[in-house]
Amino acid sequence: MFRWLIVVFLVLVLVNSFTPWLQKLGFGRLPGDFRFKIFGREFFIPLTTTIILSMVAAVIARFI
Repeated sequence: MFRWLIVVFLVLVLVNSFTPWLQKLGFGRLPGDFRFKIFGREFFIPLTTTIILSMVAAVIARFI
């Protein structure tokens, strides 16, 4: 259980560090990625980006 927590934390740190680079490639602005403002706060729900990155991770894991 503790190992999975560490793995999830490290993956989140890596994804967070690659976010500016991924945004330059167009991720985060795909159709299906929602951005909206409510009460002066901006919310972002990257549905399409999450699906594409999950598929890429699955393909990489399949070959490793």
